[in-house]
Amino acid sequence: MHRRKVGIIGAGAVGATAAYSLSMMGTCNEIVLFDIAEGVAKGKAIDIAQSSHYAPNSTIITAAENPADVNECDIVVITAGVPRKGEMTREDLLMINAKIMKSVVEDVMKYSPEAVIICVSNPLDVMTYVIHKMTGWERSRIIGLAGALDGARMAYQIYNRLGYGAGQIGTLVIGDHGQNMIPLPQKVQVGDVPVDELLNREEMAEIVERTRTGGAEIVKYLGTSGYYAPGRAIAYMVEALLNDSKIVVSSSVLLQGEYGYNDISVGVPVILGKNGAEKIIEIELDEETQAKFKISVEGIREGINILKSNQFFE
Repeated sequence: MHRRKVGIIGAGAVGATAAYSLSMMGTCNEIVLFDIAEGVAKGKAIDIAQSSHYAPNSTIITAAENPADVNECDIVVITAGVPRKGEMTREDLLMINAKIMKSVVEDVMKYSPEAVIICVSNPLDVMTYVIHKMTGWERSRIIGLAGALDGARMAYQIYNRLGYGAGQIGTLVIGDHGQNMIPLPQKVQVGDVPVDELLNREEMAEIVERTRTGGAEIVKYLGTSGYYAPGRAIAYMVEALLNDSKIVVSSSVLLQGEYGYNDISVGVPVILGKNGAEKIIEIELDEETQAKFKISVEGIREGINILKSNQFFE
């Protein structure tokens, strides 16, 4: 991590907000934005670069004219992909986004062969798996954004219910980054106090449900999905990697026997440091949680199988 250079592929709302957050924190020396839509990366790079005049440290922010300009990065964040539209089936969306991912990843391998990749594209766990299959890199270098965002959403819901403890709420969300995510209230503390001493089961069940639908709630008001929280969650992960922080955060990583599963990317707690996801932490799951985790894994596997049946990996 000598250059502290970060590439962001996909300069839409999420990618640009991640770049803005990183520049405000003064985390990187250099950020390079790339987007397939002409002018988008350039316009946002100029705007963010001007905003960083008031940041604690200066960051060089540029736009890549072509994929070759996203080179020698320590970290590459991939947010590229299309959202599901009207008539699209899940299969259509999967194939379109997997193809986009394929061309993006080929460029990353060529121009930033030492990078750690953070995948943000949806469906997240399937796309993270696609990157593993395409790169053949060691699994520590490919990480999907999942729990950093879902955990922040859970903390927000807990704070809303309690009215205190903001910034002190530890949360843990595992499983897929989608309908089958598994917030784990039994692992939550506010300060040093276990949350079950502060909230009853009904209140906690409501928080879990609101965490799960947290993204949809924003869409209801905005007409589009949120980008400040995802952008900041990406920046939080990038900071941990660049600063070798060794923080614990739930992320989508490839399992090789952990939790009893193989050859699947799914959200579990990991330690983030300069080498990526340096260690997978295996926590004890009760029977109910194991059953939910199995549903999560099966849902992701279904997506992978759609790609396989379309000969995507051949």
